[in-house]
Amino acid sequence: RKEGLLRRPSKMFTPVNQVRLTNVAIVRLKKKGKRFEIACYKNKVLSWRNKAEKDIDEVLQSDSIFTNVSKGSLAKKKDLEKAFGTADQTEICKIILEKGQLQVSQKERKFEASKKLKDIATIIAEKCINTDNKLPFPVSVIQTSMKEVKFSLKPNRSAKQQALDLIQDLKKVLPIARAQMRIRIATDEKFAKDIKKNVSSLVDTIEREEWELDYEMTARIDPGAYRVIADVVAKGTKGKGSVDILDCKVQADVEKKNAEYT
Repeated sequence: RKEGLLRRPSKMFTPVNQVRLTNVAIVRLKKKGKRFEIACYKNKVLSWRNKAEKDIDEVLQSDSIFTNVSKGSLAKKKDLEKAFGTADQTEICKIILEKGQLQVSQKERKFEASKKLKDIATIIAEKCINTDNKLPFPVSVIQTSMKEVKFSLKPNRSAKQQALDLIQDLKKVLPIARAQMRIRIATDEKFAKDIKKNVSSLVDTIEREEWELDYEMTARIDPGAYRVIADVVAKGTKGKGSVDILDCKVQADVEKKNAEYT
């Protein structure tokens, strides 16, 4: 490809270099005193940042780097090399996609922020319980409590990441905790006694054990203990054991609560 040649000229610009797209999204990054912009599909930018979209060609409307997308002003090669240490436009596009700011209208920004705030509250409601009654909180209660702790939304971080980080702050105003995780540990009988001894302090409740042929334990744990238990089983069985996630307690409680009203 020649530098500055647009891959999709019929879609991107008219001969006078004016944008004529209805779904264009500009991602802007300021670096080394210069402004750099790329033209993308808005919904694809969000998918790329959430790792749902992995093909950058599906994200970019053009693989060119601009100083001003709207005017069709291309960035100079020397400025790209100075700012990014390379003139590889695909690599630069990836950097801008990751670190740049998505340019949207105030109305769009407000809508996206509202949607993400609700997504965060929903994730917390699904993953946590009220420690007083062992039932999940309504999403509306989580949303109100987010305001009480003065939660500040980070646009470039996923809803899930922010939800998990927020749980600790919500404990200041709510009797909230992560719902227990239900797991199954399976291993050869020869490793069973040592595995049970080493994981006993890490599990909250042992629901069931089977000793016939192979050993199997079904237990409830705090989600934070899962990786530790998985490591203990892997090392203690030389990789021959397994730890499977069955469900979370909050799911069972929701079903039980719904059954009471049917």
